[in-house]
Amino acid sequence: MEHIFDDSYFMKKALQEAEIAFEKGEIPVGVVIVIDNKIIARGHNLTETLNDVTAHAEMQAITAAANFLGGKYLHNCTLYVTLEPCQMCAGALYWSQISKIVYGARDPERGCINLKTKLHPKTVIEGGVMETEASVLLKRFFIEKRNLN
Repeated sequence: MEHIFDDSYFMKKALQEAEIAFEKGEIPVGVVIVIDNKIIARGHNLTETLNDVTAHAEMQAITAAANFLGGKYLHNCTLYVTLEPCQMCAGALYWSQISKIVYGARDPERGCINLKTKLHPKTVIEGGVMETEASVLLKRFFIEKRNLN
């Protein structure tokens, strides 16, 4: 029996958010937060739209999920994000005590793994889910951006 609500299913939803960011001229990073196979929060980068360097997809979704749950801790939640979280977002995810992070593409320069950002001890992190699709979207964005300038 095939599980419809697997990591690929939710990463596709995060990729839809990344596409929205792309269409807005934002770096195409998208995220969904899930509890009990239900999406409780969505987000995509809004740094250009809001003129706010902290308006990353993860930050948008953390706030929305906390509001949905009525508390600041995201226990039993999984965050699906198309790009490995940066140091700022990983710090916020630490404080949220999120249970699991699943990312698509690695960010070897600014990602939390190479920067050795600590996550909450109970947080599990997994990567490479739909990595190719996430990477292609990011590369397409930066190629188009370079060609416009």
